[in-house]
Amino acid sequence: MKKVVVLTGAGISAESGIQTFRDANGLWANYAIEEVATPEAWKKNPIVVQSFYNERRKQIAAASPNQAHIYFAALEQHYDVQIITQNIDDLHERAGSTKILHLHGNIRFAKSSGPQPDKRFYPIVGDEIQPDAVCDDGYPLRPHVVWFGEEVPELERAARFCQQADILLVVGTSLQVYPAASLAFLAPEAALKVVLDPDCERLEIGDEFVKLPYTAVEGVQVLDRLLAQLARD
Repeated sequence: MKKVVVLTGAGISAESGIQTFRDANGLWANYAIEEVATPEAWKKNPIVVQSFYNERRKQIAAASPNQAHIYFAALEQHYDVQIITQNIDDLHERAGSTKILHLHGNIRFAKSSGPQPDKRFYPIVGDEIQPDAVCDDGYPLRPHVVWFGEEVPELERAARFCQQADILLVVGTSLQVYPAASLAFLAPEAALKVVLDPDCERLEIGDEFVKLPYTAVEGVQVLDRLLAQLARD
């Protein structure tokens, strides 16, 4: 069974009503990054940071997977599909995908804010991490999110998946967030590489990529025809 790696970004979840970070009217238009998405912000004012992610979690809980999420889950019937998502929502899980790697964390979980690495994650019951919630080591719980300035713990594993891909699908990402964007260029030379994004013509990618200038929901029908043709050939 051919291995398909799907690298997804904010664009796929935007069609479920989840605000993106980088659009002109996106999430960061209302917040300064340094106030809510850095380790320094957490140390300075954890209540503000916790409140920000609690609100994001409520928005995500109210959203539903769209047809693109559902399509990639259904693709498992024909391929060995590995999702690598830059998004912190759980829409791929709720759509039914079974192999998902969250590069930047999963907002439906919490983790220790202690100084030592702790690989334990705590499911959040409801929408909020309560201000007095602590983990097993006694430190306050913080969102399971990779903040700006922090290492991306899953990057190495994600790179290995991309290096093994027969088909690499890049969906709804501007390829501007590094180091995650570097993953798009790690697939073998012989692999089919497809970028599905309305602005794909303006992305700094080579001719080895098939460019589909559509939103994720619009484009999965075109993508499905492309994969069907590949299977026939």
